[in-house]
Amino acid sequence: MSAESSKDFIHKNRLVLKELRETFINLKIIVKTIPHYKNVNICLDKEIKENNELISIFVKTIQTAQGKVIKPKRN
Repeated sequence: MSAESSKDFIHKNRLVLKELRETFINLKIIVKTIPHYKNVNICLDKEIKENNELISIFVKTIQTAQGKVIKPKRN
């Protein structure tokens, strides 16, 4: 991911975070709609856990990047 500025970096990471959250919801829907396939659910539990870990990473990345963006002072 190449960003042209700090604000662009934050924006692009927010887009990734949005997609990860949508993926989380879609995985949960799949698990709820296919309850009788235990092997699928076991596999998706691993994917859901990994998705949550990625969400945490991107949330922290955004928070850190926002803290480093220098905001102009108001007089």
